[in-house]
Parts: sequence; structure tokens; C-alpha cells
Amino acid sequence: MVKDGGGIRPLIAGNWKMNGDKASVAEILAVRDALAGPLADLPADVMIAPPATLIAGFAAALGASPVLLAGQDCHPKPDGAHTGDIAAEMLRDAGAVAVIVGHSERRADHGETSSIVSEKAMAAHRAGLTAIVCIGETKDERTAGKTVAVVCGQLKDSLPASATSENTVIAYEPVWAIGTGLTPTPDDVKDVHAAIRSDLATLLGQEGTKMRILYGGSVKPDNAAVLMAVENVDGALVGGASLKASDFLAIVRTYEAKRC
Repeated sequence: MVKDGGGIRPLIAGNWKMNGDKASVAEILAVRDALAGPLADLPADVMIAPPATLIAGFAAALGASPVLLAGQDCHPKPDGAHTGDIAAEMLRDAGAVAVIVGHSERRADHGETSSIVSEKAMAAHRAGLTAIVCIGETKDERTAGKTVAVVCGQLKDSLPASATSENTVIAYEPVWAIGTGLTPTPDDVKDVHAAIRSDLATLLGQEGTKMRILYGGSVKPDNAAVLMAVENVDGALVGGASLKASDFLAIVRTYEAKRC
């Protein structure tokens, strides 16, 4: 994944979560066909993160398509006695170029700490994958006025020393907005993304000014244009709206007007 000549190249990534089967290849092929046709010169990268069981089959079906594939999680170690887990190297072997780490559902359902997320991001880098590092606050934390402190604390503790603008993407997903239909206002998003950008610059110097920061949390066709226009929003991590090609492509087309 590369940057364009005019700055940071956006990324629209779809996280399918625990959804989809082999027949779902029809949706990803519809995305492929759009990028090969009317969206051929789209000035943004497009990615899908299906369940791990589908990555190899989807990679074979996509061939040389610009549609990128990602895993939804990985184990910190490259191999070993870890029943039910999957290594970053295995995702790479299956055809993925990236992996999501630290999603709020992993943090909440599996007790993953930012330290573990950092180890997983390092594993992604070890395997030659881009790590999409997720951070975000709960509703209670937001109500208590702790959003920036929580988000930037997670950022600092989740980024490994190996992070660069080429191998790491940050995804800000307010936990209370995921799958609820609720979204923060554009001004709220602007404030949080500005804080993340500032901290990235402090932590990583010049690399931090170039790292992509995605917004996630109930991104839909009807709000994507407004959210993607916010300063320091370099794309989206899309949940439910990525399961249907028609909805996902409507979000992707947000960048159609920005063709070079």
C-alpha cells in the first residue's frame, strides 16, 4: 500500500467479522469488477477482511485485482501449540497483505490489552503484513470526558517500535458507534483524529505525519462523504456495510470525485 503524490493515499477497508461463506465470493468479485471498470483510476486503496477460512479462496478468485485482502486477527507467535489461533505468516501465505489487530470486539470479548495488540502488530510486521491497529473509547469513557486520554493511551501502548507509515494504519472506532447506527459528529471526529495525528507525530516524528488514520463505527453510504471529508480522516474501516458490494462500493465511490 503506497501513498499518492499529493499526500496520504486513502484506504477503505471492509471488516466482514464472523460473516460470509464461499458463496460470498460474488460480493468481492463485484468489487473487483468495479475497480477494473468504472473505478479503475480511483485514488484510494480498497481492502476486504473476510473470515480467515475465505482468504485463500478469495485470493485465487481475485487474481491480479487491486482489491486487497486482510485477516481479522493474528497470534503474536509465528507457530506453535496455540489451538484455534492463526499466525500472521499463515495469513500472508493465504494471500492477505494486512491484518486487523486490537479491534474493540477482540479487546472486550477476549480481554486483549494494548500490550498484546502491540505484540500482534509486531507479528504482522514480522510477516510482511500491514497492521491495522484499532483504538477507541466506550460510551462511559466518552461521557466522562476521557475520549482523548483513552484513545491516545491505547495508541501509545499499541504501537510497536517497528511501526512506520508504510506498515501500519490506525483505525479510530468509538466502541459505542460500532454496529449501533450512532456516529459522532464530524467535529467530534475531527478533534479525535487531530489528537491522534498530533500524538503520532510526537511518537514517530515524520512517519507519524504520513500514517493513515481511518474512521470506523457505523460508516454507511449516507454518511461516508461527510465523514471522509473530515481533516485527518484518511479512509474508513467499514463493518456491516461492507458485506454487500452495492453498499460498500457506494462508500468507496466517496473518493471517485477526487480522481487525479
